[in-house]
Amino acid sequence: MVEFVINPLKNKPVENFREVAESLKNSKAPEYHKTIKGYEPTPLVSLPALAEELNLEAVHVKDESQRFGLNAFKALGASYAVFRYLQDNPGEYVFSAATDGNHGRALAWASRLFGQLTRIFVPEYTTSQRIKSIRKEGAVVHKIKGGYDLAVETAKKESIKNDWVLIQDTSWENYSKIPSWVIAGYQTLCSEVDNQTEPVSGSGELPYYDLVLLQCGVGSYASSVIWYYLQNYGDKSPDFVLVEPAASCGVLRSILNGRLSSPGSSGKTIMAGLNCGKPSLISWPLLRNNADGAMVVYDEDTKQAMRKFYYPTNGDPKIVSGESGAAGMAGLLKLARDPAFSVLKEKLQIGSQTKVLLINTEGDTDRRSFRKIVK
Repeated sequence: MVEFVINPLKNKPVENFREVAESLKNSKAPEYHKTIKGYEPTPLVSLPALAEELNLEAVHVKDESQRFGLNAFKALGASYAVFRYLQDNPGEYVFSAATDGNHGRALAWASRLFGQLTRIFVPEYTTSQRIKSIRKEGAVVHKIKGGYDLAVETAKKESIKNDWVLIQDTSWENYSKIPSWVIAGYQTLCSEVDNQTEPVSGSGELPYYDLVLLQCGVGSYASSVIWYYLQNYGDKSPDFVLVEPAASCGVLRSILNGRLSSPGSSGKTIMAGLNCGKPSLISWPLLRNNADGAMVVYDEDTKQAMRKFYYPTNGDPKIVSGESGAAGMAGLLKLARDPAFSVLKEKLQIGSQTKVLLINTEGDTDRRSFRKIVK
């Protein structure tokens, strides 16, 4: 299978992006999130020993495992989308969504903040630990016989039938406003990173990082990060590499085909949060036009990355990272060490002066699985 691609579509004209662009330009997510009880910027962790081992200038990790006590970054997007919906449509609702785990838990938590009810649809492979975490936030969980794409379709149909409000983190034709609010919510993460690195970078006219590795499921979070850098730094933005499970690489497949495409593979991966199908309609233009490359990692790669976080190099801080959270690290280790990726490494000019940003998107969201992997 193709393990990486240097994006030939970069800088193509952007289409179908007006609505999400308006949501992102007008995002007040950082201000809103500060009003939530318990809000604190998540840590930006430096791993100097790892940087030296990989012959890089710096490796920093934005550790989202500590976000609002939910162990994942998804709370940012779900809470902001619920806030914006209720701002425009005050009332009592049942919010719904399909999820592999983290988005559903985040939506249930956000709904409870506003006194609303939640219905969550999960694929049949979703672990009991993830379902339990969603129910703990007060949601009713429906397990469907099928994968992520079927869970999304079921959530959509049931929401229409029962007059529920679908708060989904992917989009399709005629469904983009709410997903655009989810994407806008992730801007808080990016704003925090800038605030945390500005004392190091100085003027703030240039980004601190040269390379950002972004896990990619449907692409909402990756597109949000790319948008942030483009709006704040333009053509001085860092390079972006999208990292997907080999068994569920819809973005890489879409780049190869030059159009939105499903992965066309098994979908069986321990990286549950990235086990998605076709990329989000509104995220695709940003990914297509601005990602420098896309690559795949395998389950064994992300297990190795989880252990690298948990048993760090020569005194670096320990980080608890789940299967999806460690995908960016898995990508970095392959880029730095695997000769098969030398062409991509050379294209990105990765070397001793390169400063890298990783985002640990989740902690041990499935603790039983985590313990087995890092033991």
